[in-house]
Amino acid sequence: MLSLGDICAIATGFFWSFSVILMRVSGFSIRPLPLTFFKSFIAILGFLTVLLVMREPLFPTYEPMIWVRLVVSAILGISIADTMFAAALNRLGASLQALADCVYAPAIALVGYFMFGEGLTWLEMIGGAIVISGVFVGMVRTKEIKEPRDLVIGTLLAAGTHIIMAVGILMVRDVFREGSLVWVAGFRFTVATIGLGVFALVTGQFKNLFVAFERRDIWRITIPMALLGPFLATLFWIAGFKYETAGRAAIYNQMATVFIILLAWLLLKEKMTLRKTLGVALAIAGAVLVGLGG
Repeated sequence: MLSLGDICAIATGFFWSFSVILMRVSGFSIRPLPLTFFKSFIAILGFLTVLLVMREPLFPTYEPMIWVRLVVSAILGISIADTMFAAALNRLGASLQALADCVYAPAIALVGYFMFGEGLTWLEMIGGAIVISGVFVGMVRTKEIKEPRDLVIGTLLAAGTHIIMAVGILMVRDVFREGSLVWVAGFRFTVATIGLGVFALVTGQFKNLFVAFERRDIWRITIPMALLGPFLATLFWIAGFKYETAGRAAIYNQMATVFIILLAWLLLKEKMTLRKTLGVALAIAGAVLVGLGG
């Protein structure tokens, strides 16, 4: 029987997959930095609304080092990782991006090993190797990829995204397990959004940072994208790690791969090749082994 953590982890993949499809469509019109800024801002409004409705404190008492870890977690896991994800999605397309996302489960296991000394079982190591082999098998240039180098750069960006994301979330695992996951999620997005604004200002991109706010013609796409992914999927993602072990939660999160590839095929008409199908099968099989070994 599925536990609460299992249900939350599966829901993460469901909501995230729809958000990714909408993000892919949005990416045709808006660049990664302003798109990430927009969806993070909308997510903050969602978290703030929940906190006010639940009457939870907006300024909990934490020791200084916990605040530092939360800030670093936000910059790594959202400001940097989310922007990298959007950049990879623009280069690879939704289905290949989903395939590259299979690096997520072994990344969680690997980061857990280095950060907390959580042992890697044989199943986790074998599963991780199979995931990587599946990514290499399935990563073939398709019509969604404009330049040959986009395949390499997009794959590296996608893999790096999940390693950084894993570090960002696991470094504050104790905080959201003991406190309010809604507050932790909201605080991380607030810090990340401020960080994106500072980065845009320093790099001379500030004037383009609000493009997504100005493009009202595609709000019907960008607002649902932000609510489904950064808001809902993030809440269920953190809840999965709060109520379930990292390995088991990660494998259920990986269901997003299947959802995204099917949606990309059905809605975006991205081609399903035999090689891509084989790569997906290998990657998912490897992710299952990682989850079973966790």
